[in-house]
Amino acid sequence: MIVCSCNFLSEKDIEEVVLGFLNEDEWQLISPGMVYHALKKRGRCCNCFPDVVNIIVSTSEVFHQSLKTPEQDIGPYVGRIRDEHLRCETVRRMTAIARQQNRELNLRQG
Repeated sequence: MIVCSCNFLSEKDIEEVVLGFLNEDEWQLISPGMVYHALKKRGRCCNCFPDVVNIIVSTSEVFHQSLKTPEQDIGPYVGRIRDEHLRCETVRRMTAIARQQNRELNLRQG
C-alpha cells in the first residue's frame, strides 16, 4: 500500500526503515523525519505523516512483542512516540496557518 504519494513510499518501505532503527536501538524515539531522511526523501505536503506515525507505532509494538518486552514497558514508549507526533503535527499546522496568512497578506498588499 502506498502511504506517501508525493514520494511513492509504501508501508513496507517505512516498516523496513523502522525495523532498522529498532535493531540499532530498540528504545529510540523514531519520527517521520528520521524515516524520510533514512530513505533520502523529504516530506512535501506532509499529509502522510499521521499514517507514517501509525506505522511507526504498530511496527514498534510488534517488534517489542516479538522480543517479549513487558507490556508495561511498551506503553510508555508508544506514548512518547505519540507525544512527539503531536508536537510535530502542531508545528506543521502552525506553519501552514502562517503560510496561508502570509499569502493572504501579500494578496491584499499586492
